[in-house]
Amino acid sequence: MTTKQRVLARLEEKRGEAVSGEVLARSLGVSRAAVWKAVRDLKAEGHAIEAVTNRGYTLRADSQRLSAEGIAPLLRTGAPVYVYDEVASTNLTAKELAAAGAPHGTLVVSDCQTAGRGRRGRSFVSPHGTGLYLTMVVRSALPMGDAARITSAAAVAVCRALESECGKHLVIKWVNDVYRAGRKCVGILTEASADMETGGVDFIVVGIGLNLREPEGGFAPEIRDIAGAIFDEGEPVPRCAIAAAVANELFSLCGELSGPAFMEEYRARNIVPGRDVIVIQNGVQHPAHAESITDEGHLIVRLPSGETEELSFGEISIRGDFS
Repeated sequence: MTTKQRVLARLEEKRGEAVSGEVLARSLGVSRAAVWKAVRDLKAEGHAIEAVTNRGYTLRADSQRLSAEGIAPLLRTGAPVYVYDEVASTNLTAKELAAAGAPHGTLVVSDCQTAGRGRRGRSFVSPHGTGLYLTMVVRSALPMGDAARITSAAAVAVCRALESECGKHLVIKWVNDVYRAGRKCVGILTEASADMETGGVDFIVVGIGLNLREPEGGFAPEIRDIAGAIFDEGEPVPRCAIAAAVANELFSLCGELSGPAFMEEYRARNIVPGRDVIVIQNGVQHPAHAESITDEGHLIVRLPSGETEELSFGEISIRGDFS
């Protein structure tokens, strides 16, 4: 680790508390001047560090700058974490790491994506400073059918993490969207690499994009009617803590994919069953009434004819207000 990284790690350990430059220098085995230079560079990168005479340096509790030093101590996965200011796509970076042998639980986090993707090849708007974009590498010996539940697990993980860490109540819209106050604030994209010999999966990358704040000037026109933010203007956003909490919850749920236990929570948090919906599959739309969600994560709908249909893919639009 560089001196700058080591200084940041110590300040993260004491986030919200003052640490004297002398103590930092002595504990790290560097000069006071080296500490001062590291702090100067960290502040230039956007870390909210205050220097107080006779007290030392304080990394403010509300500092929102993402860093491996801020996330890693909070993780319970035991796996590496890679933090970037900008990537093309956290899923793409995670797939490259997984193909090179990255272990189960490896986490990729970025402040911005220049080519973020949603389902069916759609773009996922990922600007600097307003969101949080992360992907976890999952290695599982499960057959593809069981592993498919990981998308549902990711939605539950996000809801748990935001509720426990920030007191935010979010809901799930089948299949993989998370909403607050009637607006989509989280998107999930799961991609798998199949093991052709076993019929299972070699690895899965689970990408999660969170709209933490509304961008300056609002969301882009093409998503303005559906997109929302998790936090309101002026609320503190502990991005490192949120990234770690989501990763910890998802890592824990990965051990439950072979059984249906967590699906009860997925169903309880889901806003779709019991509502009239428009089903969209292969470009064709038709009305239906959503009845239930199976342990496999499939949606059971009743058609106008009275027949039922089990949906394992596709999209739905909820008819009427659900805010």
